[in-house]
Amino acid sequence: MVFKKMLAALGVGGPSVDTVLDTPTARPGGFLDGHVHIQGGDADARIEHVVLALATGALDLHRESVADHFTVRAGTTESIPFRLAVPWETPITSVYDRPLRGMVMGVRTELEIAGARDKGDLDPVSITPLPAQQAILDAFAELGFRFKHAEVEHGHLHGVPQRRPIYQEIEFWPPERYAGRVNEVELTFVADPDGVEVLLALDRRGGRDAYSRFGITHAAAGATNWTATVDGWLREATDRHFAAPAYGHGHGHDPHGRRGMGMGTVVAAGAAGIVGGLVAGEVIDEVFDDDGGDFGDFE
Repeated sequence: MVFKKMLAALGVGGPSVDTVLDTPTARPGGFLDGHVHIQGGDADARIEHVVLALATGALDLHRESVADHFTVRAGTTESIPFRLAVPWETPITSVYDRPLRGMVMGVRTELEIAGARDKGDLDPVSITPLPAQQAILDAFAELGFRFKHAEVEHGHLHGVPQRRPIYQEIEFWPPERYAGRVNEVELTFVADPDGVEVLLALDRRGGRDAYSRFGITHAAAGATNWTATVDGWLREATDRHFAAPAYGHGHGHDPHGRRGMGMGTVVAAGAAGIVGGLVAGEVIDEVFDDDGGDFGDFE
């Protein structure tokens, strides 16, 4: 995993940079290890800062300075080891060694020299699910959901603790037993050192959506039959939607600011029907605001 970039600040004959990732795969909360190799050019060069950024598209998730204020002598090589932290809220980019369609993640090396900053290209990395995230993804696969698309949205989910202003949406086509009532399901993970908050949004036919939020501790990720649990919540949400009476108001909001409920209860927008939410692992109060192939077809 190498990229080479001639420093534009010095032009022809300036130093060049190779960033090598020894571990190009990590989980949220983990680390990416590697080395930054700076090859000296025709003259000595004073490097002010070497910064590494874990980025998706134009958005930096995390930045670290790995070296400051040193000189690269002409014709010599400086090798700088690094261990770059991967934030807990970092989006997933691959599942079972297959890329998640729609996701791009990488490490970019920036050098500041002579008052100018030179940004390198993204060196691709793979972010794989935590066990708790994998358990939910496996449940969706077992239930017959087909992966549709994944994307990163900018902003904060209302009522959800976040350290970074982004969140990932993983979208699925429903299996046949839900297809008559649900257009698609959106899955969002927000992880931290204690566990993972899971947000589910059902795009239901008729224009009324349902939302739920629940939590899984890392220690309890393998202690629940997630296939049965997720299936039970989805069935309850879809079945009661059509039979429930209308209510004049709801409680809480969906993650994007639309009326609705989740975690413990789900309210469809408009003349809302109230249904039981998913109880899984560690329940976290109520939810507040904010072309297919099978599930394994991520490319």
